[in-house]
Amino acid sequence: MIKVGLIADTHNYLDPQVLEYFEDRDEIWHAGDFGTIEIADQLKEIAPLLGVYGNIDGQDIRREYPLHQRFERQGINFWMTHIGGTLGRYCIPIREEMEKNPPDVFICGHSHILKIGRDQDKNQMLFINPGAAGRHGFQVYRTCVRFSINEGKIKDMEVINLGKRGEEE
Repeated sequence: MIKVGLIADTHNYLDPQVLEYFEDRDEIWHAGDFGTIEIADQLKEIAPLLGVYGNIDGQDIRREYPLHQRFERQGINFWMTHIGGTLGRYCIPIREEMEKNPPDVFICGHSHILKIGRDQDKNQMLFINPGAAGRHGFQVYRTCVRFSINEGKIKDMEVINLGKRGEEE
């Protein structure tokens, strides 16, 4: 079993609660807009970090993290990027690649809108946008997600509410 913490759009703010919620994770995945490399460094202190850069990220992050990550865990094919669109309405370059090589799970950030669901048109592909964990944006609540991968299945999906955007611990 692999325990994953999924986060996006920290925008240079890592809520201390994230460290607690992710302390038992085997891996942390960041779907872009870290804000600074220090956010990545803090997350790497908890668990190995897999990430992609977002539109606000500078060259320091872009040198370390690519635009797209395609990877496999326990036979599940994942695709993570920052700007991907939303469930059933993907950005044009994403849509074209999805037609040729659809993943089992598509993860993106950018919209700051938490959304988890199955795409009825893409082989029941699981779509995950963990929402935004940072203070910037229009989201009402700061969120992240954690789940497990066990015997080739996604299990124990949990949305973590970190509080309202203007509230910090």
